[in-house]
Amino acid sequence: MTIDSIMNLFVPKNKVFFTLFENLTDTTEKMSDVFAKCIIEKDIDKRDALIEQIEDFEHENDEFTHQIFVELGRNFITPLDREDIHALATSIDDVSDYINGAARLLKTYSIYEVPQSAYDLAICIHKGTKELKVAVSGLRNLKSIREIADSCIKINSIENEADIIFEQAMSDLFENEKDVVTILKLKDLFNNMEMSTDKCEDAANVIESIIIKYA
Repeated sequence: MTIDSIMNLFVPKNKVFFTLFENLTDTTEKMSDVFAKCIIEKDIDKRDALIEQIEDFEHENDEFTHQIFVELGRNFITPLDREDIHALATSIDDVSDYINGAARLLKTYSIYEVPQSAYDLAICIHKGTKELKVAVSGLRNLKSIREIADSCIKINSIENEADIIFEQAMSDLFENEKDVVTILKLKDLFNNMEMSTDKCEDAANVIESIIIKYA
C-alpha cells in the first residue's frame, strides 16, 4: 500500500456521506408525495402503478443505506460520529420502509376506500419528510444551525399532529366500523402510517444531537 493510499484512510469522505444522506431524504420525500396521491387514487390500475413507483424508491433507499454502511467500514475518519451516521441512516431508511409498507397494505389488503384521516396522515408524512430533507441538507456545512433546528422542531410538531389524527382515526374506526376484517385492515394501515412520522421524529432527534455536538 502506498503512502497516498494510507493517508486516504484518514481523509474524511464528507461529500460521500452527505450526498448519500441527501439522496436518502430526497427519495423519501418523493415516496411520501407519491403515497399521498396513492391514498386518494380511485383508479386501481393507476394506484397500482403508484405503488410500484413507491417500491422502486424504497429499493433505491436500501441501496443508499447499504452504501452508507459500506463507507463506514471503508473510512477510518468520518465527518460525523460513526454512531450518529448509523442511527441517522437507519431512521431515515425506516421512514421509507414504513411508507412502502403502508402502500403495500393498500394492495395486499385490497383497500379501495379510506377515511379522510388516512389522507390527513399521508399529508403529515409528506410534511415530515420535506422538513427532514431540509434538515439533512444543512448538515453538509453546518452553517445554518437555526434552519436545521427549526426543521427538527417542525418535525416534532408534525409527529404530535399525526398522533392526534391517529388516535381520532382509531377511535372513529372502532366506534363506526362494524366489519371486523375492515377494522383489522385499516388498523394495520394506520399503524404503518403513524410509524412513518415516528421515524421522522427519530431522525430529527439524531440530527438535533449532531448539531449540539458540532455547533
